Order: sequence, then C-alpha cells, then structure tokens
Amino acid sequence: MNEFWTANREAIIYAFIVIAIVLFLRFITRQLHKWLEKRALAKFPNEDPATIHLTQKILNALWFVLGIMALGFIFIDEDHYITARENFFLVFYLGIVAVLTLVAASLVQTWFRRNIKLRIENNEDITSYKFLRYIAIFAVYFLGVILMLIAFESMRSFAATALGGAGIIAVVAGVASQEALSNLVGGLFIIFFKPFKLGDIIKVDESMVGTVTDITLRHTIIRNYENKMIVIPNAIINKEKLINYDLGTPICCQWIEIGISYSSDIDLAKEIMRDECENHPNLIDNRSELDKYNNVPKVAVRVISLGDSAVVIRAWTWASNYNQAFSMKCDLYESIKKRFDKEDIEIPFPHQTVVFKEKQIDRFKNTSQNERSNNDDKQYID
Repeated sequence: MNEFWTANREAIIYAFIVIAIVLFLRFITRQLHKWLEKRALAKFPNEDPATIHLTQKILNALWFVLGIMALGFIFIDEDHYITARENFFLVFYLGIVAVLTLVAASLVQTWFRRNIKLRIENNEDITSYKFLRYIAIFAVYFLGVILMLIAFESMRSFAATALGGAGIIAVVAGVASQEALSNLVGGLFIIFFKPFKLGDIIKVDESMVGTVTDITLRHTIIRNYENKMIVIPNAIINKEKLINYDLGTPICCQWIEIGISYSSDIDLAKEIMRDECENHPNLIDNRSELDKYNNVPKVAVRVISLGDSAVVIRAWTWASNYNQAFSMKCDLYESIKKRFDKEDIEIPFPHQTVVFKEKQIDRFKNTSQNERSNNDDKQYID
C-alpha cells in the first residue's frame, strides 16, 4: 500500500484537487443560481426564470466535462499532453462563449418583451420593437458563432472577415440567397415606411384579407377570417398594391349594390334600400354639418348603371371600422332581399332569349316533313 502511495502520490493528490475544484465550481454555480433566481422572482414574480435554470445546467455540464478531461491528464503521456491541454482550453473557451451568448440573447429577449408589454398597455405601436428584436437576437447569436469560430485556426480568416465593418454584409451576401436578402430589405422597408403595422387589417387581394400578427426578418404573417395564418414573404408584399383599412381613420365606407329588373319600381327600391341601411345599428352618420342643415339623407342611394338585364342601384353606407362594415353588408343584403320580395321588387337572374327568323322556321318545317316521308317509305318497302 505504501509503495502504491509513493508511486502515485502526485497523481492521487492531483485527482483530489481536480474533484475538489469541480465540486467547488458546482457549489458556486448553485449559490449564484439561487441568488439570481430569488432576485428575478422578487422583481418579476409572474415570469419564469428559464434562462437562469438553463445557464446553471450548462455550467454544471461544463464543469463536469472539464473535470473528466483534467483527470484524463493522469493517463496521458508527454507526447499527447500538449494536444490534450489545447483541447481542454478549447472546450473551456467554447463553453464560456456559449453561456455568454445564451445569457446575452436572453437579456435582449427579456428587455424587448418587457418594453413590448409596456407599450401594449399604453396602446402604443409595437411593430418596430418586435422587428428589431429579431435583428438584435440574430446579431447576438451571429457574434457568438463568430467568436466560437475564432477558436479554430482554419476558420479564423473567415471570422476576422465577418467581424470587419463591411465584412458582415459581405458574408451575409455570400451565404444568403438573393431572395433572402430581398426579404430582409423588404422587412426593413416595412418598419421604416410603415405601410402597415401589427394589428392592422390589410387586403392584399381577394383571397388574402386579415389582421397583421407578426413581421419577421423574412415574412409577414396575416391571420384571415377563417383563423388561418397566411405567410407572405416581405419581398412579395412590398411589390403588391394593398389596402390598409386601419391607416389613418378607421371609418370605412361600404357599398351595397343590388340590381333590379327594368319592370320594377326604381323609386320604391331606392326607398327600401335607404330605409334598411339607416336602421342598421352599425351605420354611422358621416354627413357634414352643412349636409345635416340641408337635410341631405344619411345614406345616399343612386342608380349607377343600366345593365343588360338589371338596373344597378348602389347605397353608400359608413361604419366605424372594417369588421363592422363587413357585418353590416351581410345583414343588409339579407334584409333588403326580404323587403324586395314583400314589395314585388324583382332581382333578375341571367337568362337568354332565342329568336328564330321565318325562313329558318320554314326550312326547319320542310326538313322535318321530308324526314317523316322518308321514314314512311322505308316502312312501306319493308
């Protein structure tokens, strides 16, 4: 036993020192975790300190891995000692950079989340904050990856180029496709020029109408009225002509167009449409004071065209926003149709009238008689 101790005394002492350091680092990590968790819960009791928990797990795993590698030095000969030591410091460096990147990204995410929540409570626009949050988090992770690549000699030239002033743009342009860059630039244009913002109701075409729920680095997300998410690349939505129902005043004018037959009473149809529109609860009075003084009707109803089979009448109705205008339009089409049925106002449907000339009719009759005669002769012969 004494001979074993004498021969391996230095290795045993070294192993005990390594284990003691690992246990001490884990103890410090646990105490730091408890202190940070206590502060976080005291300041923000409704938030889960998930980042603090994850950081503790990563650090504990890092101390364990480094301890195993340090103990491995006992069994390594001098020829491989330098390589093992370099690998030890490489793992230590990568672990610390990973932890710092995670903490920085979490702090950025938390700062933006709290500011967005505060702006929502104050009824302020949060579009810029949500978009800049994506850029900031991307920048943190990008910097973390670059710092990790510096640890590898073969990647140092690439990392140094990326960290240069114009190098970031060059690297992104070289790695990303032209479409991805156009989407990124399109997102920046949306944030800077604000054709729409989060919460706005926009109409890109007849099939894409809904509320803007998110604007990312690549695409814009719209929730339509079927509760489905429409993902539109920023490069595409910047090229489209769209309608923003919430840009400026939210008051919305809704047309109610109905065609009646030429034999129906136009004045009665106009009166029915005006009466139904004015009695709808969503209708708002958009007349000026001068119009009210001159007794201008609340709803303007006019004949706008004489079609092939119908007289088209339009009523101009106003609602406080697009949602109420859409509901009002659906209700009015139903109520006006029922009133028209009671008052014998006909809504024509497409039909065709076939006209035969006399010569064509005579030719048709003669052809029919000849065919019948031929059929009789055939039967007689048989």
